[in-house]
Amino acid sequence: MNEQSLLKDWISESRNIVFFGGAGVSTESNIPDFRGVDGLYHQEYQFPPETIISHSFYRSNPGEFFRFYKNKMLYPEAKPNAAHLALAKLEEMGKLKAVVTQNIDGLHQAAGSKNVLELHGSVRRNHCTRCMKFFTLEEMLSSMGEDGVPRCSCKGIIKPDVVLYEEGLDEDVISRSVASISQADMLIVGGTSLTVYPAAGLIDYYRGKRMVLINKTVTPMDDKADLVISGSIGEVLSRAVDI
Repeated sequence: MNEQSLLKDWISESRNIVFFGGAGVSTESNIPDFRGVDGLYHQEYQFPPETIISHSFYRSNPGEFFRFYKNKMLYPEAKPNAAHLALAKLEEMGKLKAVVTQNIDGLHQAAGSKNVLELHGSVRRNHCTRCMKFFTLEEMLSSMGEDGVPRCSCKGIIKPDVVLYEEGLDEDVISRSVASISQADMLIVGGTSLTVYPAAGLIDYYRGKRMVLINKTVTPMDDKADLVISGSIGEVLSRAVDI
């Protein structure tokens, strides 16, 4: 039996699947991977990307932070791809119980997924740092002043609900992710190099015997997976669930 057929059989037999995904899920929607060959970490700026998207830089230089954030991290026209749609279908079928994602683009929800645990937050949620008023992505963008900094009517800065460098992950999201992964009878890991911690460490909580790794390149966990498929995650998942 080939890898694709085995994946399809395992999905058919499973009742509590959890998907853990990274940037490779979104690259098929034309959102660049930070660490890819053409990603942000391989481009030149006045400051390194890690510096610009840190909490201290956001506080000390909000104008430069938001210019970078708007130009390099927001893709409001991006649409869900085959991977997002396949996962949404699996949830609708009652098989997929949670999506645990490192991505911040909100495309899983746009595809129809309901139980999405966003480890690094979402560009779709924004709050005034003074009065805590909620703003959509579109409202945040339209609130940018001449200096490029989005401000609420109360004059407070509108901050994206994304986890910046120097900030901790949301403890509730972490605990729910751990619970979902530890209870799963099948874990599908896709589109991630598994090098970003603490997020990557969450798959260590899986106790089952059907961990599937779908990625275009090798990962540190390949030898621990029960099935490794090299290829496009959108193509692999869409064939597995017949969309």
